[in-house]
Parts: sequence; C-alpha cells; structure tokens
Amino acid sequence: MRLSSAGFSPQPQEGEKRVLNSELWHACAGPLVSLPPVGSRVVYFPQGHSEQVAASTNKEVDAHIPNYPSLPPQLICQLHNVTMHADVETDEVYAQMTLQPLSPQEQKEAYLPAELGTPSKQPTNYFCKTLTASDTSTHGGFSVPRRAAEKVFPPLDFTQQPPAQELIARDLHDNEWKFRHIFRGQPKRHLLTTGWSVFVSAKRLIAGDSVLFIWNEKNQLLLGIRRANRPQTVMPSSVLSSDSMHLGLLAAAAHAAATNSRFTIFYNPRASPSEFVIPLAKYVKAVYHTRVSVGMRFRMLFETEESSVRRYISNPFVMVYVVLLFFICYKF
Repeated sequence: MRLSSAGFSPQPQEGEKRVLNSELWHACAGPLVSLPPVGSRVVYFPQGHSEQVAASTNKEVDAHIPNYPSLPPQLICQLHNVTMHADVETDEVYAQMTLQPLSPQEQKEAYLPAELGTPSKQPTNYFCKTLTASDTSTHGGFSVPRRAAEKVFPPLDFTQQPPAQELIARDLHDNEWKFRHIFRGQPKRHLLTTGWSVFVSAKRLIAGDSVLFIWNEKNQLLLGIRRANRPQTVMPSSVLSSDSMHLGLLAAAAHAAATNSRFTIFYNPRASPSEFVIPLAKYVKAVYHTRVSVGMRFRMLFETEESSVRRYISNPFVMVYVVLLFFICYKF
C-alpha cells in the first residue's frame, strides 16, 4: 500500500482503472460502512482523518505537528465525486472522495438533504468466515460451514460419490479463482480443496483473516477478503513518514478552507473506526436534534461473522462516555 502526503492515499495502479463491483466492495468494507451520495453536503473532520492515518501507519500523531489557525475542527463541504478502489497487492478497500469547502454564504443557502448516506449494499446470499490455522495450511483445504455452503454455492449432485464440483469465483480485481468443492469426510463436511492453497499463497492469507463468498443476482460467485489487523513493524521505503502525511493532509485541508478549492481525500474503512466524512444531515441531527441525558440507553451496531449486523443495548455509563468523547474531540 503506497501512501502520499495527501494522507492515506494509495497511488493509482494499473489494476484499478476498471470500475469495482460495488456489492463486493461494500461487503469487504463491512456492514457498518456507508458512503455519502455524490452532490450531497458533508462534514469533514481533519482530526478524524489524522487518526486514520495514525492507525494505518501504526503510529501516534506527533505532538510537534504545527496547528493551522485557518483550519476549523470541521469543514462543511460539497461532495463532488466518490470512487471505490482496492489495493492490488492487499485487496484492501478504500474510497477516494473529492470535497470542496462551502463559503459562509453557501452554508446559509437552503439545503434539502436527499438522504443520510448511501446504505451499505450488503448482499443477501453470502457468508464470511475467519480463517483458522488449518484453513491456511498449504496441505489442507478450506472448511465451509454446511449452512453457508448450501446457501451460497450451487447445489452438489449427491448421486456422485463423493459429491464434487468446480467453482469459479471472481475477486475485486476481476481475477478468476478455481476451487474444487467436495463433500466428504467423517463426519461429512464441505471443503474447498484443489486451488485453495494457491489462493491462500497468492493473497498471503494468515489465520485471523476473513474470506467472504457472495452469490449475486447474476448467478456469479464473488470472493473477497477482510484482513486482520497486523502490527506494522517495518515501513516500506515507498511510504513517507507519518509526520509528513499529517502535515500534508492538514496543509491541503487548510488551503482548501482558505480558498474554497477542491481537495482529495482517501478513506479506508478497515483501518480504524474513525469516520471523518459524515453527511451534513446526519451531523446536524446528532448534534442539534438528539437529546441525551445520563442514564439514557442507546443502540449500537457491531459486525458479526454469521450476520451482517447485531444490535446491542449499551450500559448507560457507556452512553455518557461516548457523548463526552464526541464533543471533546469534534465539538470543541
């Protein structure tokens, strides 16, 4: 993954010129991720952007990075463009956004938001599994949960002994991967054998990474990856220092705020939970229209392996902490 002074910004690569499959991109990004629609107004938080750069480089923000007096804690912007990408080497998904700060006069103009954000286009027929040590062994195969195999894979012919078929799956870069799907063992289970070790080696998968399969409406099998967080002890020579990246993104945002010019940012939904581009309607609703009090309960969404999201009723004390953290970080 290459980075530049504009922040978390991989350089355009040969394999990224084509339009990525939106359904697969959103599945890899996760069920909690949504992208604001083009043409909408959003709030951009430079601090949240800085936090994601710190998370992606495994380094805390340097205290000596200078402040930019002309850069407010949040910028109200017009979103001109959004494109989805995936790193050629790691399959890590990210989005490129073009923003333009609005002048004070433009901010006063009447604005009717179309929606709070593009819903995460999670597929219906898919499964996601965290890989075990045996799944990533070069001498083994991939053990598929029975319900998942029956839901996503084409049905096996059980008149064969053993029942088996060839599967062809396409990844984010439209590469084909061929696997032998077989139902065998004692007790019997679904396995991907021939072709699986080639895929694991090519993608450099380890235990803890996740793979997901989708059977879409076009009767195509899609294959994606969600990598586990890895401590990055050695940075590639092509990567600029974390301090340089913070300086670059802050300088770009400050210049855009002063001149009302467009600037480009990159958002990696898997790097950190920092969501630093939020639909204006969502921001206004959260800050000005949501009444909170001590003891109030609220719902939070979490990713799970078997289902897309899970609702959880929080502890009241957690609610107070979340609200205080939000206002400390972004309000003041």
